[in-house]
Amino acid sequence: MNTPITIPLKDSYKLFNHGPVSIVTSAHGNQRNIMAASWTMPLDFSPAKVAVVIDKNTYTRELVDASGEFGLQFPMRKNAKLTLDVGDISGRDADKFSRFAINTFPAQKIAAPLIADCIGWLECKVIKQGAESMDLIVGEVVAAYADAEQFLNGRWHFSDDPQKRSIHYMAGGEFYTTGDAFTTEDN
Repeated sequence: MNTPITIPLKDSYKLFNHGPVSIVTSAHGNQRNIMAASWTMPLDFSPAKVAVVIDKNTYTRELVDASGEFGLQFPMRKNAKLTLDVGDISGRDADKFSRFAINTFPAQKIAAPLIADCIGWLECKVIKQGAESMDLIVGEVVAAYADAEQFLNGRWHFSDDPQKRSIHYMAGGEFYTTGDAFTTEDN
């Protein structure tokens, strides 16, 4: 497992403002689920907020609505197949955590488990917006963590190993990895 370090909530946007695909975890009572989500974004700094699109007809949405919370994590390239797999079947039909032998660790402030082999994790509480019929969920970030080897001095320093970089989903099973960093002074 990657070693998570705590990130100040006001800086949680730095974990995913570069647009990586994410994995949403949810739990309510003795039920839990996991799904991939490409449409996520930071919304605010203080309090830190996120937006995620979760179809209102999914099992994940059912659990998020019932519990009022969710986990949001950012997988690496080596987890690309898992990211596709958890999006291909419904949690109503199978326990995806068992089926795909997903390693988890307990969150600190929510019931949903967090996925062990990711580079960033957010624990979120749903903010009621009066638009429950929509697929958009707004959450307040209540805890944030990043991989201690790759998030240093308040920003990403992605590994030279492409398997450890965040991924971006395009369509049809095609992903891209996060590329090399540069500044305008490098041009």
